[in-house]
Amino acid sequence: MNFEQLNLSGWAKTYLLVDSDSKNAALIDPVYDFLSEYLTLIESRGLTLQYAIATHTHADHISACNLLRDKTGCAYVMWKDTACLNVSHYLHEGETLMLGSTPLKIHHVPGHTDDHVLIETPTHLLTGDFLFTGQGGVGRDDLPSGRLLSHWESLNTLKSLDGELVVCTGHDPPGTTMQTLDWNRINNPVLTMTSFEEFEAWQMKVTAGLGSVSKIKTALPANLFAEIPDVIPWLE
Repeated sequence: MNFEQLNLSGWAKTYLLVDSDSKNAALIDPVYDFLSEYLTLIESRGLTLQYAIATHTHADHISACNLLRDKTGCAYVMWKDTACLNVSHYLHEGETLMLGSTPLKIHHVPGHTDDHVLIETPTHLLTGDFLFTGQGGVGRDDLPSGRLLSHWESLNTLKSLDGELVVCTGHDPPGTTMQTLDWNRINNPVLTMTSFEEFEAWQMKVTAGLGSVSKIKTALPANLFAEIPDVIPWLE
């Protein structure tokens, strides 16, 4: 499997997975702002886009999954209980999607949102906003469908996973080097915590410093209803 991080600007990260034998591809958390770049890349490399997967309902950017489905015929993939419309393949706990001959195993991890999933490949773990790199900790739990206790309990899912998997997050500062799960078990403060009370206090402190999500009033309805608004303020 070939693995590549896309999006040269901004904090929102998209990943391209390509099965080497079949040239079938998957885009994980594609962002609407880069849609034309994804389409050009897929065509220029002679790839077949099999899946456009959203790890969760995004509140801070517009997903490109629905438009990629329309333009390429790929499957738009999300967790089975998502509120987002136009999804064509609904995921279940423990399901394995086959990208050509490459397995993509699904783990449901509610917390940041109720529909959040991890995607485990043979070499990488795509964590969306569930887990960030090192001091980044985890994603906030104060947005729609977020639950602190659910997030804390979902962290147990990580305990059974191979420590050599490279954790690839949905957000981190540009230039961040992605590290293994074992590295994060030592260097991510959340993964060293031993009680929910400790986690809750840490999350409350971090969230208080983040402020509001500037794009939520545009991005969240667009993702829920699979409709691109006439005006996207940050692209004007």
